[in-house]
Amino acid sequence: MACVSHLIKHSKKLRNASSFMRHEHADLVRWLSYDSHLSGGKMNDAWTVIEKRRYSSTAANSTVMSFGASKKDVSRKIMKVGNPIAGPLSMKDFACSPVHWKRGFSSDSGLPPHQEIGMPSLSPTMTEGNIARWLKKEGDKISPGEVLCEVETDKATVEMECMEDGYLAKILKGDGSKEIQVGEVIAVTVEDEGDIAKFKDYSPSASESGDTSAKEASAPTPPAPPKEEVEKPAGLPEPKISKPNAAPDGDRSFASPLARKLAEDHNVPLSSIKGTGPDGHIVKADIEDYLASRGKEAPATKSVTKDTSAPALDYVDIPHSQIRKVTASRLLFSKQTIPHYYLTVDTCVDKLMGQLNSLQESSGGKRISVNDLVIKAAALALRKVPQCNSSWTDNYIRQFNNVNINVAVQTDNGLYVPVIRDADKKGLSKIADEVKSLAQRARENSLKPEDYEGGTFTVSNLGGPFGIKQFCAIVNPPQSGILAVGSAEKRVIPGSGPDDFQFASFMTITLSCDHRVIDGAVGAEWLKAFKGYIENPESMLL
Repeated sequence: MACVSHLIKHSKKLRNASSFMRHEHADLVRWLSYDSHLSGGKMNDAWTVIEKRRYSSTAANSTVMSFGASKKDVSRKIMKVGNPIAGPLSMKDFACSPVHWKRGFSSDSGLPPHQEIGMPSLSPTMTEGNIARWLKKEGDKISPGEVLCEVETDKATVEMECMEDGYLAKILKGDGSKEIQVGEVIAVTVEDEGDIAKFKDYSPSASESGDTSAKEASAPTPPAPPKEEVEKPAGLPEPKISKPNAAPDGDRSFASPLARKLAEDHNVPLSSIKGTGPDGHIVKADIEDYLASRGKEAPATKSVTKDTSAPALDYVDIPHSQIRKVTASRLLFSKQTIPHYYLTVDTCVDKLMGQLNSLQESSGGKRISVNDLVIKAAALALRKVPQCNSSWTDNYIRQFNNVNINVAVQTDNGLYVPVIRDADKKGLSKIADEVKSLAQRARENSLKPEDYEGGTFTVSNLGGPFGIKQFCAIVNPPQSGILAVGSAEKRVIPGSGPDDFQFASFMTITLSCDHRVIDGAVGAEWLKAFKGYIENPESMLL
């Protein structure tokens, strides 16, 4: 009883913990004071009592702990805290999956109370992350609200904030550390400054490795599996070629005229061939078998010669970034699982180009681009044809009421798709401001998860920036459609007479659809609506 009570009261922070620790102190001591291991029924009863009190308390963020089976093990166990809100770290402006951390108590190894900070899971698809840089050094004092480090996830770079006072005792994963699994320990913090030096050579697996190695040493070595004899496969039948044998009559080789002619044409010595004809005569088949066997050996020799003489290629291996890995996996998944089809149409943009200046003047001088009008037209077309604003699942098709448009932005770090939320309800000046702000943050690699998650449709424009006339984009799952926008070009439109013609600017757009969700007629109806908005831009303002 005294041992467990001492354990619970050991840490300064546990003494000042929430009401859960104060109220459940007696229960924990009573249930952990048995000399033998707790049985399954008793342990369940213990947690039933604790859970009833925990849920009846008014504390919103109570702490849940997992203890070892017996009091002998308790003094050496690490107490795991599973509350995602009450942890020592949080993601700046982002609450997603919990930060993995463990609180350790002093044990026989002499380590003082400390906390292990694990790599957090910042998105549903994240399995590993990178440390971009540490903003705190070992030995620095940390306070709530201060940023410890920047974590590069599979989609963005996120800042990790500290939520408790203490000192950064040990950094286990330094700047630029790659492919750190979620939950893997990256740093250790302590409560007292004098404890920092004790973690100079700290390893998170040091306490567990000793027990594991001891168990492996005491465990009997399993007997080696009996060796099985592997029979050699039967060799292929050898060609009908034998060592030169004496001819039936002295040194003379008997061959048919056709075989002799074939041997002369291919410079085949008859003395090296054993005849299979009557009385050992060489026939045409013997010559052909010899030529076939010699032909199989010749190409192998030539290929070896070519390989050895080929010059070495000069190349550079570029490591995959996190965004490149995610882009590759998602687009591969899209092409392998989504039945794509493509619809292309030309839209006249003369009216749209003519009204750009007036739109900019009416918006107070803000710069409105053709891409902003394309985003607005796509959003209105989705509201008009909501079947295209949907997503496929195994049991149903989910049709969204929000029209959130992802906009593809190419950066030096890779391809990002920030989202314009409720684009159908926003004005052109508001869309222009958001696109400009999100594109700048994407190039600075400072997008937050809420800046790119939750899109229902995507627009990719390679016409304006790069002059691409037309292209087909890959659907961004779980969405069902993506619009590829080409460049505008002047074309000649013939009239009724030979000298009757006029010029007009046309922009080629291609809609990529998921055929599981969007039928061809529905995709064509959406393109018709989109074309109507582009060719009559005043209708977007109604």
